[in-house]
Amino acid sequence: MTWTGIFWGIGDFLDWTFIILQSDMIGNIFNYSMIVLGFIGLFFWLNKQAKFNKQAENDPNQIK
Repeated sequence: MTWTGIFWGIGDFLDWTFIILQSDMIGNIFNYSMIVLGFIGLFFWLNKQAKFNKQAENDPNQIK
């Protein structure tokens, strides 16, 4: 196998992966899943922040 064959093989593999990503098989499922994952992370973070704020209000020795 020559270097040319290796590089052509890598190029064919990358071409195949990009065709899969652009096809209609995936559609907007990936986009919707990222939006849902972002909202789940947002609500988790807001819940943790509310707990930290309550803890800070109850501790008078904490530096704010």
